[in-house]
Amino acid sequence: MATRPRRRTAWQAKAALLPVLLTGALSLAACSGGSTPTTSSQSGGASKTLVMDASFTLKTADPGRNYEPTGLIIGKALYDTLLTFEGTDVTKPLPSLAESYEQSQDGKTLTLKLRQGATFSDGSPVTADDVVFSLDRVREMKGNPSFLLDGVKVAKTDETTVTLTSKIANPALPFILPNPALGIVNSKVVKANGGTADSSDKAEQYLNGASAGSGPYQLESFNAQSQVVLKANPKYWGAKKPAYAKVVLRNVESATQKLNVQRGDSQLALDLSGDQIKGVSGNLQTTKTASANVVFLLANQDSGVSKVTNNPKVVEAIRKGVDYQGLLELAGEGSVQAPGVIPTMFLGALSPDQAVKRDVEGAKAALAASGVSAPSIKLEYPSDITLQGLSFQPFAERIQANLKEVGITVELAPAPVATALENYRNGKEELGLWYWGPDYPDPTDYLVFLPGKTVGLRAGWKAGADKELEAVGDKAATTIGDDERKQLYTDIQNKLNASGPFIPLIQPSQNIVTAASVTGLAFHPVWTVDVAALGAK
Repeated sequence: MATRPRRRTAWQAKAALLPVLLTGALSLAACSGGSTPTTSSQSGGASKTLVMDASFTLKTADPGRNYEPTGLIIGKALYDTLLTFEGTDVTKPLPSLAESYEQSQDGKTLTLKLRQGATFSDGSPVTADDVVFSLDRVREMKGNPSFLLDGVKVAKTDETTVTLTSKIANPALPFILPNPALGIVNSKVVKANGGTADSSDKAEQYLNGASAGSGPYQLESFNAQSQVVLKANPKYWGAKKPAYAKVVLRNVESATQKLNVQRGDSQLALDLSGDQIKGVSGNLQTTKTASANVVFLLANQDSGVSKVTNNPKVVEAIRKGVDYQGLLELAGEGSVQAPGVIPTMFLGALSPDQAVKRDVEGAKAALAASGVSAPSIKLEYPSDITLQGLSFQPFAERIQANLKEVGITVELAPAPVATALENYRNGKEELGLWYWGPDYPDPTDYLVFLPGKTVGLRAGWKAGADKELEAVGDKAATTIGDDERKQLYTDIQNKLNASGPFIPLIQPSQNIVTAASVTGLAFHPVWTVDVAALGAK
């Protein structure tokens, strides 16, 4: 996750959703109740402690460097952003520290009026200077989330107004600003502890021990390997105060998460697989919803890599030969077929009826028309990571069986993620099985699948391979207005589904289990869970 984790691979930052297995001692510690800080208070209201179990993907509590899934949960609780999203809706950015915003007609300027009365946890007001320092720091430190503000200049217009100016039209910027990595810090506190808006910044150590935000919680303790403890911010400026006085987030592998939540040692489990959630019993609530991770196949178009997958009729045969419903059965309840590369909950997503359907006879006809006799293809994928608790191996085996019916022999080639990633990133896979998780909930993040772009190149799809599609992509990247953007991204995905080298498969389910006492849970594709929105009864 060191370099632009989410501009990634497809195991990328959110790729990080792979569980971190704990040592025996740590697992035992996480399972224990008793007198540790992880026990839940039974007193009412804001005196309660919420215990959450997750498989950590976590490096830092410094918002300017934080771009891992677990870190974004923490960052959302500690640091308010200029804009936010309500509940599960990611189609409309809403005011937070900014009370209003306006984007210019050319899409290059975003003007934000700051909310008056917002304060940091030390009681000092959130100012335009804090906003400028915070965003400049993220961009100029060149950490994991820096790319979010590439080409964006931040300026203080007056004491209550900040202007963000992009070199080119940037319709995605309002959708980027809610990311917890862009949380606003108390610039005076951070500067006093080594913070700078450049690569010489030394504030991370301080921010891993104490927060400097305006969010509903403060950082009490931080350990990236075992446990993070948050405490309610008594000076929180927002109208809705935290329901829990303390939140304990523990690093626990998924099987133990299930045990903990069933016996009441925790109140929330984030990482149960579809099979694990079936066996959950007791007075518990389960949430099953499609995640924003899109699992896909890529067929390499570089003849130097494969003289089989660069044949468009072979790709058509693969696309028509896959049993999408069978893959959904493997993935479990809550999963959905990915109709296109853009997740179903984002602007521009295709509707379910636009998804590719299996057509074995059509696949056989396409293969016959390809002129390739009895093709054999190597399928590569990571062998040692999971996605929402799911391994890639069963999916690869099912695809192998599906394509055998069509007349295509698939050789399975699993490899440790480090090895598989190298081939994937360098465009050396003949047929690859990966996934893409969102950097931000806007369709511009999926233009990487076009020729000459990040993922397009990983499929050997060079610039100029489809000039008409590339022109539509260039237009979509700079178009302002949801209606026109939606149509452009629909057209792009329909063209990709018809003749591109990518085959979207599924969006696995995000399975979350909570105690009956927990209310207000809403899965979010960027920060997973908004801790401050959780209630207690």
